[in-house]
Amino acid sequence: MLKSRSSAGMLIVLLVLSALVAAQTPAVAISITNARTASDPSLQALEREIARLAKVSGGVVGVTAIHLETGRRVSMNGSERFPMASTFKIPIAVQLLTRIDKGEVKLDQMIDIKQSDLHPGSGTLADLFNKGGLALSVRNLMELMLLISDNSATDVLLRTAGGAEAVTTRMRALGIDGINVNRSTALLIADWVGIRNLPPEDQWTPALFQLVFASVKPEDQKAAAKKFDSDPRDTSTPDGMAALLEKIYHRDILKPESGDLLLDIMRRCRTGEARLRGLLPQGTEIAHKTGTIGGTTNDVGIVTLPDNAGHVAIAVFVKSSEKDTSARERGIAEIARAVHDFFLFQTRASS
Repeated sequence: MLKSRSSAGMLIVLLVLSALVAAQTPAVAISITNARTASDPSLQALEREIARLAKVSGGVVGVTAIHLETGRRVSMNGSERFPMASTFKIPIAVQLLTRIDKGEVKLDQMIDIKQSDLHPGSGTLADLFNKGGLALSVRNLMELMLLISDNSATDVLLRTAGGAEAVTTRMRALGIDGINVNRSTALLIADWVGIRNLPPEDQWTPALFQLVFASVKPEDQKAAAKKFDSDPRDTSTPDGMAALLEKIYHRDILKPESGDLLLDIMRRCRTGEARLRGLLPQGTEIAHKTGTIGGTTNDVGIVTLPDNAGHVAIAVFVKSSEKDTSARERGIAEIARAVHDFFLFQTRASS
């Protein structure tokens, strides 16, 4: 785990000094989200610090953070769309749990896994399938989807949730316009690679994916990846994802037991140790989900602050970066630590 080189106290001093000299500071291309932010010099200082730290990632960065007990928030590029990658598994889980709350699906319902369900990025299910016939419960599949980001489990659950359109429709019903879910992970990855024609889904096999992926020329894959970054499908704005996390935390959208289950699984997420969690104090509780594809590296979640200082919903997206993953993760970790320390020590608005 990465270690912080600066103390929390020093960060607050820097933020205060930044606020005092704001009148002499050149304008930074960040979005002031509302009148409350514009009237609070300390929040403005945090936004400038986020903009500075974002440069570490080498890409376009979007951040929205909300202190859930007070509603104080900061945002940079909060209304811009970013590829969600595997963070789209959170809205899929919300729609699936909505169906469970309605009695349309059961957590202990068993689902047979077919060979055509084994999609790229799915080592766990592929290993289990090789040992014979396989059936898993909805709950088991949801844990695979959120804990280790298994793509086969995700696509099975997307189908069980009613499909991509049902997930996006659910987001709109919740008043969240910033989240679009449009494809399975298999089709999303195929588009990023540059695969134009896949056979019917019932003919898919792991060997087929290997064959068609290997057939794409490097220059075609590069062009497809560039196009992928501007594709509005399967994207989220930082504001939209943070709003969804806020609703999950406040138990506004699911039955209490379903909300508790979702947050419990997200707290046990095993991916992205160097991202949001990377520079936070040891033992910090965070319920989160990561996402990675090509030049995109993301982490979104809910951080519990110490000393009863509350909770922060935070979405950090990075796209179009040509730096290696470690640099992008470092940028995410630096931003998360700055947000954590700010809301821990600046519990009230300054004037």
